[in-house]
Amino acid sequence: MGGADHWGRLIAFEGIDGCGKSTQARLLSGSLGALYTFEPGDTGLGASLRELLLGSDGVLSPRAEALLMAADRAQHIDEVVGPALSAGRWVVTDRFNGSTLAYQGAGRGLDVGALGQMVAFATDGLTADLSILVDVPVEVARARMATGDPDRLERLDPGFHERVANGYRSLAGSDPDTWAVVDGTGTIDEVASAVARVVSDRLGRPEGSR
Repeated sequence: MGGADHWGRLIAFEGIDGCGKSTQARLLSGSLGALYTFEPGDTGLGASLRELLLGSDGVLSPRAEALLMAADRAQHIDEVVGPALSAGRWVVTDRFNGSTLAYQGAGRGLDVGALGQMVAFATDGLTADLSILVDVPVEVARARMATGDPDRLERLDPGFHERVANGYRSLAGSDPDTWAVVDGTGTIDEVASAVARVVSDRLGRPEGSR
């Protein structure tokens, strides 16, 4: 996909549940004038898949979970992300390819190579220009979520989330050119400032952003 001079930029926020990435993705999209979107669920089909993936108390096999996430991403690319990028708009997404490799790969123990092939098929080869890992200790993330209503994945044991966190760190460490790690333990403003610096250094800013 892509190749045109006016092609937009895609920034993906990644991290364990409770790390603060959703807040930071919204703040960054606002400051850049970018399109904010998220996975899973930001299409009509995706909303139904999100309910199956996160709202259900039923049992999903790890492979079924991965395939449903991939179906959501394929629809997301075709309906939301791809059209915006091809129109020259910057896009900020709350979760993207890294989530599959961290959650279903490191967390669930599925083969990361096979997941990578599945992700490439689902996205038609589209990758993020920059993936930002908002990194916090698992105990910090779980404390932040203590008063909420956890979804099916958030209810999993701390060991699962520790594996996911380590999976993210491994992804970022193995591809420093397209990943950046931001300490998510500071205040919202402190983290937002760190994110803004990383984006400016790596990608610059879109025309007309404030």
